[in-house]
Amino acid sequence: MIDLEDLADPATGPATATMGFGAVISAARARWIACDSTVSRVVFGPDGAPIDLGREQRLADRYLRRAVELRDGGCVFTGCGAPTWWAEVHHLIHWLDGGETNLNNSALLCERHHTQVHHGFRVERQPDGTWRTWRPDGTEIRTGPPLVRPAA
Repeated sequence: MIDLEDLADPATGPATATMGFGAVISAARARWIACDSTVSRVVFGPDGAPIDLGREQRLADRYLRRAVELRDGGCVFTGCGAPTWWAEVHHLIHWLDGGETNLNNSALLCERHHTQVHHGFRVERQPDGTWRTWRPDGTEIRTGPPLVRPAA
């Protein structure tokens, strides 16, 4: 459980959220978990009774995942060659910010790059269907052509 303000605020620190089994985690970890989980909003009134149960955001189902796999072919982070079976479906616009679970708002990212995206990196799909990646400082990650070994 985490307060909405803490979940939405990237500056919120450690020991902010409580897991269902009692473990205490940071708000950053709660946001990372919320990206790929079913999350329900519950608003409590002054007497402690729930007054609003909000909406539930679901994981990509198998049909959406397959569509993302076919479109992306693997992790879309620049320079990564991780195959589809190593990747997770990521919301480009997080559900907290109104992002929907659909093909246009999805990207396939391996676990390493999914974590990096939740720590300031950004991937974006261009109108021509290509993907571009930026570091937290706003500089773009680019790769050159593959290295070729000289003939022996």
